[in-house]
Amino acid sequence: MAIGSKVSAESREPAWVRWVVPSVGDVLFVALLGLLVFTNLSTRLLGDAGIGWHIRTGQLILSTHSVPHVDPFSSSMHGQPWFAWEWLYDVLAGWLESTAGLNGVVLFTALIIAAVFSWTFRLLVWRGTNVLLALVLVLLAASAAMIHFLARPHVVSWLFTIVWFWILESSEKSCDSDASRTLPLWLLPSTILVWVNVHGGFLVGFVLLGIYWACAAWEWLQRAFTLTEDGFEDVLRRIRAGRRFRALTLAGFFSAAATLVNPYGFRLHVHIYRYLSNRFLMNHIDEFQSPNFHYVAQKCFAGLLLLTLVAFAVKRRETTASQSLVVLFAVYAGLYASRNIPVSALLLILIIGPWLSDAMERLASRFAGRWDDGSPERASKPSLARMQAIELSLRGHLWPVVAIVLTCWVAAHGGKLGATPLMEAHFDAKRFPAAAVNYLDKQKVQGPLLSPDSWGGYLIFRLYPQIRVVVDDRHDFYGEDFLKSYLKMVHLEPDWQEFIQQYRPACVVVPKNSAVANILLETSEWQATYSDEVAVVFQHKELE
Repeated sequence: MAIGSKVSAESREPAWVRWVVPSVGDVLFVALLGLLVFTNLSTRLLGDAGIGWHIRTGQLILSTHSVPHVDPFSSSMHGQPWFAWEWLYDVLAGWLESTAGLNGVVLFTALIIAAVFSWTFRLLVWRGTNVLLALVLVLLAASAAMIHFLARPHVVSWLFTIVWFWILESSEKSCDSDASRTLPLWLLPSTILVWVNVHGGFLVGFVLLGIYWACAAWEWLQRAFTLTEDGFEDVLRRIRAGRRFRALTLAGFFSAAATLVNPYGFRLHVHIYRYLSNRFLMNHIDEFQSPNFHYVAQKCFAGLLLLTLVAFAVKRRETTASQSLVVLFAVYAGLYASRNIPVSALLLILIIGPWLSDAMERLASRFAGRWDDGSPERASKPSLARMQAIELSLRGHLWPVVAIVLTCWVAAHGGKLGATPLMEAHFDAKRFPAAAVNYLDKQKVQGPLLSPDSWGGYLIFRLYPQIRVVVDDRHDFYGEDFLKSYLKMVHLEPDWQEFIQQYRPACVVVPKNSAVANILLETSEWQATYSDEVAVVFQHKELE
């Protein structure tokens, strides 16, 4: 879209309109926030028990004023070195739970998710995608990302990924067009200071930085060693390319140095490398498995992949090297592990949105020319341009601010607006052993407590510090050898009972009708003391 169209649109609209009338991005933000906070989707956000130990870790940090370096939650690994590498998120989650309960945690997650997708929509329009196509792409990406709509620190990584892409892409565009307006690259090391202490996804930022750095280096070398007859303009482009290469090099250096500003220093990097390079863990942790395209979210991602192929086929001669590499990275990451789908989907639509919009515009112009009967230009193209100009001119964002204030007020007042309950965030009692934990709490049952790793975080949330668990979903902490022994028990492989004998739990809580529950019912050492539709509680007879 031309700058002039944006200016003319702004000049024709009264000033108050740009502040009061909601843009499509504003409506998208409010809709996502409302759906995730005031409907049953709030329970879905608490569908991963891991938020339980995140909350308790944050509260432990707030009470002790120090980041833990050893494990406080496990009976099997108690006191062993532990990397609470998402400690900054944990502090916020712990404070929110103490202040507003689980409503506060869900509200924060919903705010981040709504901000990510509404901002992505805004960036798509700003980058030249027509409003209707941008909305379709964002909704498709949000549907794909729903696989990981969970109250966990990875949603903050989505936001930082968009920030880094925006900075790097706008930096490249400004260099190509000699535009003066661009986001400063010094924001990269500034934001990484927070990102490295929130989530390990900061590695995605360095992949993006590496892509744009390599492309800048190649462009600079090409211009430095290629003689042309463009004269003064070519010299200016060569200078700008060299300046950008040096700026990216410095940004990369200071960003790498900034990642050392964490409670564990360089040992965090060593830990992350060992974790992600452990083939056993990568092959057995569900979220690191490749997507199963039989489910809805994965099908939406497959649709994005098909659109990417179409867009790349249409625009292959006009794409930059950095755009092509970002697309390849996003496709590979999404196909490698399901947990990468949200980030992959966001990066893909930001790249292909302008491509598809331009292709649709060319196609519409071609058909309009073929069927031109001498009448004035058809209204569809000006209408889309008008919508785009209006969308960019509406900068008040009044309604998102109102929505944020309202939801924060409701969360701070127990989920109620006056006497009307609007929020009731809770763990799904059909997914987690809520009733069984109530029984354990009432009976003052002592630990250690053995349960599936997927329930461990919930049990920590409900029972810590009275009872410690044998295992939870901190797989990087427990390690390969421990998890091999644990999985042998879960699958009832030969010598399955060695895990129980080694860690000597006083109580076992397992899903009803699971293989472990059925075999414990047949043993003489264990007695079922409680059962419901979700879980069975076994206690060791010698310890009753």
